[in-house]
Amino acid sequence: MAPAPAPSDRAPWRPSRLLITRAARGFAHGRAIAARAAAQGVPVVELPGDRLTLDLPDDPRRAYAAAKATLAVTVAPPSKRRLQPIAPSADWRVDLAEGCPAHCSYCYLAGSLAGPPITRVYANLEEILAALPDHLGRGTVTSRQRARASEGTTFEASCYTDPLALEPLTGSLSAAIAWFGRWEAAAQLRFTTKFADVAALLALDHGGRTRMRASINPAAFARFEGGTAPVAARLAGLRRMADAGYPVGLTIAPIIAAPGWQDAYGALIDDAAAALAGARGLDLTVELITHRYTTTSRAVLERWYPGSSLDMSGQDRATKRTRFGGEKQVYDEATMRALRGFFATRIAAALPAARLLYWT
Repeated sequence: MAPAPAPSDRAPWRPSRLLITRAARGFAHGRAIAARAAAQGVPVVELPGDRLTLDLPDDPRRAYAAAKATLAVTVAPPSKRRLQPIAPSADWRVDLAEGCPAHCSYCYLAGSLAGPPITRVYANLEEILAALPDHLGRGTVTSRQRARASEGTTFEASCYTDPLALEPLTGSLSAAIAWFGRWEAAAQLRFTTKFADVAALLALDHGGRTRMRASINPAAFARFEGGTAPVAARLAGLRRMADAGYPVGLTIAPIIAAPGWQDAYGALIDDAAAALAGARGLDLTVELITHRYTTTSRAVLERWYPGSSLDMSGQDRATKRTRFGGEKQVYDEATMRALRGFFATRIAAALPAARLLYWT
């Protein structure tokens, strides 16, 4: 018997306001987002042009809070619709939105996205999806790697956002899943989430061409993941998706080598195994991502979350060059070796049917 879903104690995110640009109002999807927000009591501001007018407070903390509480409906320009490779997760990155309403004190978007941390969703969803067939079979990850060839050409939708967090307002994720379900091709949509409300996705005709992954961390580190669903609720949502025939996965990220990490992550893996026990036809993957940061992201995060106990002191760290010539701080070789050995052994024992896609 499947376990009963764990209730989420967090209501869907509701921004304090929604801004919609003139161009976005020209798309049916953009108008639908604004109408859905208005029906939920969110004030809708129709901008006279396509420039986002934020009018943020001068105080940095208040400006951060105001930006985080703002949802903007815009049009993705051609440069944003030009797909980029996103190894090791998938062949291509496809952006349905940019920004996230959660408050994670390790957030990698802090070093990736410039400007105030507002969340932008794209009204021209049909244009975004229409560009995908041209990339079929042209990636470098699942398109070429024999071990992952069964996934087809993969498109990652959660590089710059958490699409499930926005779904009650946007409907973009449901639309993309249904689009992939109709696409008779060796292709797969992928998204990972720290949220749990999957009800709108369960009855979709997904055709097995969307993989949901729950992004999880031990309860001991919940203080670093503000505004997200409890991990138990995420795992329950993942089980519901598996029971609805979706391929699913676990994204254990970021792995934090804080004191007691062995016990904390061991319990987390056991909880995941219990949540998925007995699921029929389970297609399960695991992705393991260790905590890392850049000088830029650390400065931004320390400004956003002053007083956070997340260790970014540089202890037990090594400098690694990025493919773009930058530098990031990762765990040193000894710490990485201990972490990797632990996870490989523990996952093999608790989740023997899972496929480990990568470690980074």
